[in-house]
Amino acid sequence: MTGHIQTDMIRRKPIRWLGDSLNRVRDFPEEARHAAGTELRHVQQDESPADWKPMAAVGAGVNEIRVHGGREYRVLYVAKFAEMVYVLHAFDKKTRRTPKRDIDLAAKRYRDLMAERRTK
Repeated sequence: MTGHIQTDMIRRKPIRWLGDSLNRVRDFPEEARHAAGTELRHVQQDESPADWKPMAAVGAGVNEIRVHGGREYRVLYVAKFAEMVYVLHAFDKKTRRTPKRDIDLAAKRYRDLMAERRTK
């Protein structure tokens, strides 16, 4: 097996879906849902997604996966912790700018996550 990487041996961080983020991704059209899943697998393996950007407005270490599939879809996550990838929010994007309500919701979930981590 020299030269081959067995995919079952690659370490993947588990994902914790916060709020309704899993249901929102499940509501994406099939192609966008598949693309988001593929990109999240990269993140779980400490790799960068194909198309992403930092979302400092949400919190330190928060990134956005950008999925293009007829419409625009976004998945906001935090992967800076060794134990897990936290998906804060997912949504379809209808305008050029990310709506304030989506940033505010993800930021609240981020703050709640940080408060939870401090109490452990």
